[in-house]
Amino acid sequence: MFELDQVTKHYGATLALDAVSLRLARGRTTALIGPSGCGKSTLLRTLIGLIEPDAGQVRFDGQGLERKTMRSQRQRMGYVIQQGGLFPHLTAQENVALMARYLNWPPARIDTRLTELLELTHFPRVALARYPGELSGGQNQRLGLMRALMLDPEVLLLDEPLGALDPMIRFDLQEELKEIFATLGKTVVLVTHDLPEAAFLADSIVLMRAGRIVQSGTLADMLNQPAEPFVERFVRAQRSHLA
Repeated sequence: MFELDQVTKHYGATLALDAVSLRLARGRTTALIGPSGCGKSTLLRTLIGLIEPDAGQVRFDGQGLERKTMRSQRQRMGYVIQQGGLFPHLTAQENVALMARYLNWPPARIDTRLTELLELTHFPRVALARYPGELSGGQNQRLGLMRALMLDPEVLLLDEPLGALDPMIRFDLQEELKEIFATLGKTVVLVTHDLPEAAFLADSIVLMRAGRIVQSGTLADMLNQPAEPFVERFVRAQRSHLA
């Protein structure tokens, strides 16, 4: 679904992505993980075209991400950021339906899709009339997910979607996300700093350091066949959460 070929990105003197090459399969969930500043969020934003690489190429479904095709390509992707990234002056329903209204969907089609998303995410219909500031953290995250799924995209990209939630809400949403991913069968790429979360939600884990991919595969691969000492240190640092 995605293919990155020698993708490089600098921010001034900082090398954020260092000749990254990666293939992300259709219908699979991949977790990007690593320490702060390793380049995982930059990589995700490169996939959706929010960041243009200095060198290399990103291909989506066999076609390069280019400015002339970016608009139509982005409509095939859903994007969720930490804390939802919602517009505070719009109601929950207005946030979710924003792109559908922009694309002139008929009201009946919007209502039908809203009903489907309410059932999928367990979001209460009564809360659609509320503003983001009147909702809980978990509700706002569900709302961000609904908005990303409104156009029924082929790909779902999530940047630390559960990072700002308390542990109990985070646990519940992890369970719900896993169920949603399985139900929809979409291509999913998510960024997390939490290795157990990555192992629980994803089919494959991509561990990054200093803009490079140091190992990709399953948690078992990293435990049993670490590619380099950093992998062992990273796994060991999270060992209490893996017990």
